[in-house]
Amino acid sequence: MNRFMKVSLLFSSLAVLAACGTSGEGELHEWVAEQRATSKPRITPLTEPKEFKPQDYAGGSGVMDPFTVLRLTQVLQRDSAQIASNAALIAPEMARRKEPLEAFPLDTMAMVGYLDKASGPAALLKVDNLIYPVKLGNYLGLNYGKIVKITETAIQLREIVQDASGDWVERQATLDLQEGKK
Repeated sequence: MNRFMKVSLLFSSLAVLAACGTSGEGELHEWVAEQRATSKPRITPLTEPKEFKPQDYAGGSGVMDPFTVLRLTQVLQRDSAQIASNAALIAPEMARRKEPLEAFPLDTMAMVGYLDKASGPAALLKVDNLIYPVKLGNYLGLNYGKIVKITETAIQLREIVQDASGDWVERQATLDLQEGKK
C-alpha cells in the first residue's frame, strides 16, 4: 500500500505540473500585443512660450536715472553709514572680556530666585545644575545679552543679533522666574 501511495502521489504531481503548462501563455501574449496596438498615448502639445520683448528705459522728467554715477554714490554712502552704525553697536561687545555665562544659550538657563540686596537687585540662575548669582550689567547668553532690569519675576536682557540682511540690531529678551515643580 505504501508503494501504491507513492505512485498515486507521483501521478497527481505530474497532473498538477501539466496543468501549469504554457497553453494559456500564448493567449496572454496575443492580448497584450492587441492592447498595445489599439491604445495610443494622449500627449497634449505644449503651448508656445511668449516672446520676450525688452523695453528701453525711458526716465521721465524729474526722475533720477538709476544708472548714473550720482545714484550709485548715494547708495554707497547710505550703505557705508549703516555699516558704521552697525560697527559702533557691536565694537564694544567685541572688545570686552566674555563672562562665564556667555558660554550657554539662554534656553538652557532658568531664573530660580530673586535677591533684594543693598547694592541692588540680584537674581539666581540655574545652569547645568549649578546656581549662579547675577546682577544688573552682567552678560549672559550667546548673543551678547546684557542684563538691563531684574524684577522679582523676570530678568530683562538687551541682546545684539544679526538680522536677515546681516546688520547688527538690538532686541529684548526675558528670562522668567521658574517656580519649583509641585
